[in-house]
Amino acid sequence: MTRQRTGTHEEWLAARMELLDAEKELTRRGDELAQRRRELPWVAVEKEYAFDTDDGPATLSDLFGGRSQLLVYHFMFGPDFAAGCPSCSAIADGFSGSVVHLQNHDVAFWAVSRAPLAQLQRYKRRMGWTFPWASSSDGEFNRDFHVWHTDREWQSGTVDYNFRACDVGSSDPSPGLIAIASGAGTDPVTFSKERPGMSAFALEDGIVYHTYSAYGRGVDAVWGMYAWLDRAPLGRNEPDVWWRRHDEYGAEPAPTGGT
Repeated sequence: MTRQRTGTHEEWLAARMELLDAEKELTRRGDELAQRRRELPWVAVEKEYAFDTDDGPATLSDLFGGRSQLLVYHFMFGPDFAAGCPSCSAIADGFSGSVVHLQNHDVAFWAVSRAPLAQLQRYKRRMGWTFPWASSSDGEFNRDFHVWHTDREWQSGTVDYNFRACDVGSSDPSPGLIAIASGAGTDPVTFSKERPGMSAFALEDGIVYHTYSAYGRGVDAVWGMYAWLDRAPLGRNEPDVWWRRHDEYGAEPAPTGGT
């Protein structure tokens, strides 16, 4: 374990009170940012996107299920994947318990992926999840919301992600990328063409509006275990890809603490 300074309770309390002031300021700043999210202009969604669901074909407006708001998690699970992205899978472990609370607050929730519905259903059963999960299949939803890049886009050398042009990266992938792509049963390039994110929508007077999206580190806030780890003595403590799907821990030696 990393050597940490020690002290008396009085020293700890003084430092903790100083930190509390900073935490309160961060909370207030977070409230301000949440307000600014709500103040973003709504953009009408003009395309009639199609999805496959457990209950049959659905449009984007159907996903609201009679509610006025919709949250979508863009889950990295392409048709060429053998399993869902390990990172998205760790995030998704926190979804099922939230759905009922969101639904009773006039908010529908769905995960959406490009893999065929039957593939998603099998994986969902394996993971023991109950949240709604739709397939966007070969439609344009994932591409339009910049969480999937076509071969042509990839070959151009840059793709649009997180509201900017991003280099597709080196042809020599990092060991971490190789490991996580392998965990999804695919190669690094195929894996990297799928991207994580979340989007929010509103339904008013029969019109669907896009209100918000976040990508990359912007989805950290919905990764429940990170909020806990940020309060653990060693923090996230992740020099490498350490997380697994919840049914895979024990298959390899557990990571040791500290560096």
